[in-house]
Amino acid sequence: MDLFDFNDNEERAKPLAERMRASTLKDFVGQSHLIAEGSLLRRAIALDRLGSCIFWGPPGCGKTTLANIIAAQTNGEFIKLNAVNAGVADVKKAVERARDLLKMFGKRTYLMLDECHRFNKTQSDSLLPAIEQGTILFIGSTTENPYASMTPAIVSRCRVFHFEQLTAQEIRGALERALHDKRRGLGSYNAEVDEDAMAHLASAAGGDLRTAYNALELAVLTTAPDEDGKIRVTLADAEQSIQRRALSYNEDLYYDILSAFCKSLRGSDANAALYYAMRLIEGGCDPLLVIRRLIAHAAEDVGMADPQALVMAVSALTAFKNMGYPEGLLPLTEAIIYVCEAEKSNTVVTAMEAARADAKDAPDDAIPKYLRDSSYGDRQMKADSAKYKYPHDHGGYVEQQYLPDSLKDRVYYTPSERGYEAEVREIRRRKGKKK
Repeated sequence: MDLFDFNDNEERAKPLAERMRASTLKDFVGQSHLIAEGSLLRRAIALDRLGSCIFWGPPGCGKTTLANIIAAQTNGEFIKLNAVNAGVADVKKAVERARDLLKMFGKRTYLMLDECHRFNKTQSDSLLPAIEQGTILFIGSTTENPYASMTPAIVSRCRVFHFEQLTAQEIRGALERALHDKRRGLGSYNAEVDEDAMAHLASAAGGDLRTAYNALELAVLTTAPDEDGKIRVTLADAEQSIQRRALSYNEDLYYDILSAFCKSLRGSDANAALYYAMRLIEGGCDPLLVIRRLIAHAAEDVGMADPQALVMAVSALTAFKNMGYPEGLLPLTEAIIYVCEAEKSNTVVTAMEAARADAKDAPDDAIPKYLRDSSYGDRQMKADSAKYKYPHDHGGYVEQQYLPDSLKDRVYYTPSERGYEAEVREIRRRKGKKK
């Protein structure tokens, strides 16, 4: 046995997800909206002009893989830290190494920070000067909304790229390649995966390619060969490997049941909504999908008629994530009943659509001068700002123009006379609001 055998053994010991990790953009799975030919990100990578950025998206969608590809294609040094266990000392050490490489060899350093939303202000402040000076090129990776979870000073100096959940079709293609790849994948195992088993692995992974790879590898490695020496992975094997039962209905019926659930919520029929929800879940559907639809309808069909409906739906999501199945079905059931029995109003939807239409199509009209930020303005800007009427000086409300001149008479939200919105109408009347 020589050195190369040891290297080969070390490579084989890695999980399938690590072995199959793409090393070039050509092999990268998904995110075509980011890396398509001619896209901003692809051009920046090709020209080595990519600045500090944040990759934001769900688990297993390729954030770390793309960061590795960027570092390799731009011939840069790649340092990887995890915000969960990296401290200020680790950041300073990485920055010092980056500074030395830049001075001695002119080599740029990419600092990949996983779970970057976990960095506190002190940790972020230790990194900020290096980003500003270009000592490092920061690539943050997070599953949380960076605008809400990260230090604004870091976010403002980075370009945020939003990664999308991988589709079942994209995951299936990756699994097929892994199954037949003899060098990095499972091609040497003489394995065959039944059609329904492969479809289940691709869909049950929930857009997470890492989860799908792990399940496929587990299924192949734990299935005994038949008398012909072939490993045949069945649907039952796939269900056990990914710990999720396959849907007991076809795709058309799935969408029909989901549609019936949504329309039962809107129609205030708690009995029907509960039946269809449980039929989805007992048939193998991820309960989180049912809860996401419930949250959407709490805002879409109940809205301001009973704002507590949205609170109940989001609470069901939190409870299910913490309690799991089957206990989590209790708060889900309560939330479904609440949303069904609540007063209904779609004024939130109509207000949103009207405002979005104007935001897209209306001319970029000037914001009234007294609403602008005058913190760093000249004397004239401060004089204009002084014309702003502070509502609390007038009992909490005072009539003044907030919209630009071209939209000053627009009305997006008109409360109905149902539920809490009847109270909103009365509050508006007492304030003397004209619209």
